[in-house]
Amino acid sequence: MALFFLITCGIYGLGAVMKVPKAQRWSLIGVLLLAVVGVLFIFPEDHGLHSAFGGAWEPYALLAGFAVLIVVYRTFLHRLRARVATRADDNVSPKSGTFSATELDRYARHIVLREIGGPGQKKLKNAKVLVIGAGGLGAPVLQYLAAAGVGTIGVIDDDIVENANLQRQIIHRDEDIGVPKVFSAQNAMRAQNPHIEVRAYHRRLTKDILPELFAEYDLILDGCDNFETRYLVNETANALGKPLISGALSQWEGQLSVFDPANGTPCYQCIFPNAPAADLAPACSEAGVIGPLPGVIGAMMAQEAIKLITGAGHVLRAEMLIYDGLYGETRKLTLKRRDDCPTCG
Repeated sequence: MALFFLITCGIYGLGAVMKVPKAQRWSLIGVLLLAVVGVLFIFPEDHGLHSAFGGAWEPYALLAGFAVLIVVYRTFLHRLRARVATRADDNVSPKSGTFSATELDRYARHIVLREIGGPGQKKLKNAKVLVIGAGGLGAPVLQYLAAAGVGTIGVIDDDIVENANLQRQIIHRDEDIGVPKVFSAQNAMRAQNPHIEVRAYHRRLTKDILPELFAEYDLILDGCDNFETRYLVNETANALGKPLISGALSQWEGQLSVFDPANGTPCYQCIFPNAPAADLAPACSEAGVIGPLPGVIGAMMAQEAIKLITGAGHVLRAEMLIYDGLYGETRKLTLKRRDDCPTCG
């Protein structure tokens, strides 16, 4: 086979000098291989060419078989890489703000809604929403905002996932126990929708960071569980002119409202001038809370956020919706601004 390999090296080397494409050079070598096999089959054993190429066709047939396997493998690998690249390109949202094919299919049920449509879905994609708390209310809020395609979602919470949370905080799993809630939620949201950006802030919300943090977002959703933070959030949102969607829970009952003083509505402190006594508003750990209730109120908060961003329907501005899960009742209260309110009066 020495003569064959010598001719092969000559073809490949001369082709390289003449800048012949590699595919053409390998094609010529393939033709040469077939020709040698043909010579060994056609010419008698005592012929000069027969002996020049080794006299046996089996090694060349084996070589040809290996060559065919290599070609088939490379072709398969090339097509596989092309498919992966196509899917990767499809799953990454273009930076221009347009939607990929995967996103159009994902948000199709929104896009066909007359009140949202393509323009509304694009507003969701360009929106920046901050959610305070990744617990009972934060869990469904974050899940639905992520699923809806809100482009940038921030979540701040200093707590970690505990076993007692899992009865109602369904964004977290048993394996997340001991993990900071913001990171557990971030992982779940990214797994649900890779087309959005999730910013996790594992720290307590304090007065010194509020203005700078709120300034980065268009809308604030408050699902925290203490009045001190609620008043700080309300004060900062009002000062920056940011609309605030607030929700609260207790046992079987939940409530939510949209506070937007920049558009003439009352603020949170207009409705709750002072924090109630501790025994009148016990924590969930003391009073208890039915598991699905945070999902009901949280989903409503997410829906108000979607409506506010897209301009669809009627937003709960200057109104409070109260849901009683024990008796299956819902009622709305009209809220009025207080002239003596220390925050917005």
